[in-house]
Amino acid sequence: MLFVQGTRDEFAQVDLLQDVVRKLGDRATLHLIEEGDHSFKVPKRTGKTENDVMLELAETVQQWATGLTNG
Repeated sequence: MLFVQGTRDEFAQVDLLQDVVRKLGDRATLHLIEEGDHSFKVPKRTGKTENDVMLELAETVQQWATGLTNG
């Protein structure tokens, strides 16, 4: 299972999700989008564009799907 979460998502608490992923062990991977909200939008101060974030998401999914991530 791959969980992708923005660290500023008002609908989910990162610490609770991290606990769930930890309990799932090797069956789960969590990738956090730093400063991302529920739609993965980040503040301008991060210097990241929407395209940068989407590329990060795509690369994360690709790596996870091919088994290259280590959690």
